[in-house]
Amino acid sequence: MIKLKIKSGDTVRVIAGDHKGAEGKVVKVDREKNKAIVEGVNMVSKHTKPSAKSPQGGIVKKEAPIQISNVALVDTKTKATTKVGFRMDGDKKVRFSKKSNQVL
Repeated sequence: MIKLKIKSGDTVRVIAGDHKGAEGKVVKVDREKNKAIVEGVNMVSKHTKPSAKSPQGGIVKKEAPIQISNVALVDTKTKATTKVGFRMDGDKKVRFSKKSNQVL
């Protein structure tokens, strides 16, 4: 498995694809498939059968996974997309923004 620079809870911006320019919070990251689910981005319609959980059934809108390479982390300080780097801060390995040099 590879080390990903995007984690759940990060704010990201879509940089490629149909939803280019959209921003949202990462809900879940699938490291094996290199995909992330971003809140409010890549919404799809899912047809559901009636069940005990949803007795009505019908069409439900939900987020679909998006490729990790199509999203970029948004720096909280500059509000611009940034690359992520790793460095040692004392005895801990931390992520930092390459644009503002701030620890994430």
